[in-house]
Amino acid sequence: MAQPCTPSRPDAEGPFYKPNAPTRTSIGRGLLIKGTVRSARGCGSVEGARLEWWQANASGQYDDDQRATMRAGEDGAYRFETSFPPAYGGRPPHIHLKVFAPLHRPLITQLYPRPGQTEIGLDFVLVPE
Repeated sequence: MAQPCTPSRPDAEGPFYKPNAPTRTSIGRGLLIKGTVRSARGCGSVEGARLEWWQANASGQYDDDQRATMRAGEDGAYRFETSFPPAYGGRPPHIHLKVFAPLHRPLITQLYPRPGQTEIGLDFVLVPE
């Protein structure tokens, strides 16, 4: 029997989520985020999961240029490129994310890249319904 995975830690959605982000795999350059969307049941990949990204621009404002929607591949893999997010309003640099997949609960979380970081390898593990 396949071993379960630990579900990804949820985090606050924040007040700036806006649905229907443009379909794209890049909103900037310099920070690559890649990994696989997996199911907590058995740790298998989740084909075609929808990932929605949003973050503040260099001035600390949220705008449509800093939003994206993409799909994970048949193997659950995703690859997203962005600019390093700014710190603003007392918050550390962060990127918001929602992950949706059939038969799984949506994941709402945030990523907190370290200063100078140029790549993040991260699997998102969803909880089955």
